[in-house]
Amino acid sequence: MMYSNEVLSSLLISDVKDVPSNNINPIFDLPKLSELDASDDSIPLIDLDGLNGPNRSLIINQIGQACEEYGFFMVVKNHGIPEATINNIQSTAMKFFKLPNEERLKFQSIDPTKTIRLTTGFNNKNQKVFVWRESLKFHSYPIEDYEHEWPSNPPSFKEDVANYGTSVRGLEFALLEAISESLGLERDYIDKTLGMHGQGIALNYYPPCPQPELTFGLPGHTDPSIITILLIDDVPGLQVLKNGKWVNIRPIPNTFVVNVGDQIQVLSNDRYKSVVHRVVVNCDKERISIPSFYYSSPDTVIGPAKDLIDNDHPAIYRKSACRAFNERMWNGGLAAAKAAKSQPDVSSPAA
Repeated sequence: MMYSNEVLSSLLISDVKDVPSNNINPIFDLPKLSELDASDDSIPLIDLDGLNGPNRSLIINQIGQACEEYGFFMVVKNHGIPEATINNIQSTAMKFFKLPNEERLKFQSIDPTKTIRLTTGFNNKNQKVFVWRESLKFHSYPIEDYEHEWPSNPPSFKEDVANYGTSVRGLEFALLEAISESLGLERDYIDKTLGMHGQGIALNYYPPCPQPELTFGLPGHTDPSIITILLIDDVPGLQVLKNGKWVNIRPIPNTFVVNVGDQIQVLSNDRYKSVVHRVVVNCDKERISIPSFYYSSPDTVIGPAKDLIDNDHPAIYRKSACRAFNERMWNGGLAAAKAAKSQPDVSSPAA
C-alpha cells in the first residue's frame, strides 16, 4: 500500500528522535513554552444541577456570562453522562491508536468530504505544516447512517461510541436551550433556526514529542460549529487565547469543556465569541481528547437573530447558506464572513 506524505508523518512521529521538518512551525509561530501563563482558574466552572428546576435562571445567567466574556466554560457536575460511558470512550480511543499501523491506516484519507477518516491534518486545503497528532474523525448522527463505517477493532468501538455519542448529544440540546434563553430568545430558537444538528466526533491522539517547542498538537483556530463539547483526559495541553495571552485549561476528571462555535457568534451578532484556542504537546506524556462537534445542514440559512438587531446593534453578518458560510470560514475565518456581508450570496435562498 502506498501512503501519502501526510500519513507517513503520522506513522513516524511516535518513534522519531527529532521533529520532522514538515512538522516544524515557522520561527515567528512557535509555542514559546517558557512564556506560557499558568493554568487559568478563572475559566467558568458550571454545575448544571437544577437546570430544569429551580436553579434554571441562575445557571442560564452563568452560561450567558461565560459565553460573552470567555467563549469557553467547563461543565463540572450534573452533565448527565455516566462516568462509565466516559471511561469506556477514553479507553476505546487509546486502544484504537495502539493498533498496528496497517489496522489504523485502513481509515487514512486527506479528503475532508469523507464521513470517516484518519488524518494528521488540520485544514488540509491550506496546510503547509503538519501537526503532532493523529485524529480519527467521523460522523455520528444519525447513528444508523454511519455506524457501519466505524472500526470493528477494538471490538467495543461501535458500542462505546454509540453510547457516548447519544449521551453527549443530550447535553448539547440542554446547553443550546440554555444559550438560546441567555440571549433573550425563545428556548428552542437555536434548535429551530439551525435545523437538524449534524454531529461529528473526533478521537485525537497526541503522542509524546521530543521537541515540543517546535510544533503544535493543533494551531490556533476557532471552531466553525454551533458548539463543541470536548472531553479531555488528565494531561494538560488545551490553551485559550485570553486578553492577548495563551492560558492553559486545567484538566478536571469527568468534566466537559464547552466552547462557542462560529455559528453561535454569527447568530448572536457577535455578542458571544468563538474564541481562538490551540493544543500544545509535551515530551513525557501521551494525551487523548474527544471533541463532539455540532453543525447545521449545508442548506440551513444562518445569520444574526432578528431580535438581536436594532439601531444600536446593526447586523454584522448577512444571512448565508451554511455551505457558503463554512467555505468562507475555512478560507478566511470570521473576518472573511464579516467582509462578505455586503456581497450577494447566490448560494443562499434567503439572502
